[in-house]
Amino acid sequence: VQLQASGGGLVQAGDSLRLSCAVSERAFSNYAVGWFRQAPGKEREFVAAINWGRTRYADSVKDRFTISRDNAKNTVYLQMNSLEPEDTAVYYCAATSRYYSSSPRLVREYDYWGQGTLVTVSS
Repeated sequence: VQLQASGGGLVQAGDSLRLSCAVSERAFSNYAVGWFRQAPGKEREFVAAINWGRTRYADSVKDRFTISRDNAKNTVYLQMNSLEPEDTAVYYCAATSRYYSSSPRLVREYDYWGQGTLVTVSS
């Protein structure tokens, strides 16, 4: 399973960005996909996850970010609105088929990772 994250860039506070995660897996719909981020000097942290129709968000992004998936395109999206400088990080997408109904939020619960895309939010 390979994942390709894209869509990062440099934006100003208050702007929006949409990240995409393309997954090369024929049984894509059976996989939970999550977004994580890692700022310089910090640990990788959970942002959002989706598994079938169930979504889950970190408190810091709830009401600003929306995760969605298009199974026909094998792609998961992360729509990020009202971006803040604190959102600056490398964003990674990850996938796992181990969980049937839940949307995992721990790094160790995911088996496959993309290469990351940098999001920089200036104040």
